[in-house]
Amino acid sequence: MTPPTIAFLGIGLMGRPMASRLARAGFPVRAWNRTAAKAEALRALGASPQPELAGAVAGADIIISMLESGAAVAAVIDAALPSLSAGALWIDMSSTQQGEALAFDQRLQAGGVSFVDAPVSGGVVGAEAGSLAIMAGASVCDFARAEPVLQAMGNPTLVGPVGSGQVAKLCNQLIVGGTLDIVAEALLLAQAAGADPAAVRAALRGGFAESRILEVHGQRMLERNFMPGGQVKSQLKDLRNVLVAAADAGVVLPLAALVTEHYSAIADAYLGADQCATLLALEKVNPGHRLGDGPDQLP
Repeated sequence: MTPPTIAFLGIGLMGRPMASRLARAGFPVRAWNRTAAKAEALRALGASPQPELAGAVAGADIIISMLESGAAVAAVIDAALPSLSAGALWIDMSSTQQGEALAFDQRLQAGGVSFVDAPVSGGVVGAEAGSLAIMAGASVCDFARAEPVLQAMGNPTLVGPVGSGQVAKLCNQLIVGGTLDIVAEALLLAQAAGADPAAVRAALRGGFAESRILEVHGQRMLERNFMPGGQVKSQLKDLRNVLVAAADAGVVLPLAALVTEHYSAIADAYLGADQCATLLALEKVNPGHRLGDGPDQLP
């Protein structure tokens, strides 16, 4: 069978390796970005950079958006709609609010285009390795159509109807954000109480406290390496969306509110830093205590 033509919109920190995986998997990929040079960089991988949005989406079977916010996705959908082919499938892999995903679906369905919300987890490392966790909200039929494409970028799971992917992503980010905070607290406590924090981290690994956060970000905290993978601004946006979803669902999430406060406290100074910079927020409320003695590595 002829593989579907894909328009990939948003060649950023995550979008670039995701689009690259699709091109390497043999899909015809048209790459578009507001800053055209970012799309042009994918030409060497076999993608076709498109300077204009209309040219990227016209005649495409599947459109994938990986943009910074729901507002950005809405603007691109509105601009692209006149050029979309009836029967096309739009997969939004950005992190947005559930209500935004439902609005995108309504807008696109009115234009004869199907919609899947499929946010991801795994960061740049997962995008490069093609091992992203992909949480999809869609009809069974639309997910079946999207699944072969999504499998080139990671491990897709249908979690419910449209909008459910964003709910699953928010659950993911709540666990990630909370765990980052707890790992930072554990390592700072270890040092402040006289233990070797690196040795404590090593001792905890393999027990019930083991996690990917302890493994990867615990080491980054020890090294004070805050160069961005997932950024503070992205984590803060997602946590704020968690609180919106909680309010909409009528539930109170006190720990989510506290973690959001921690990220808000460093947003002005460290918005582009890695999400493990929550350590800096913790140190801010503990004057005189600092994990390790190395210099901060910051963007």
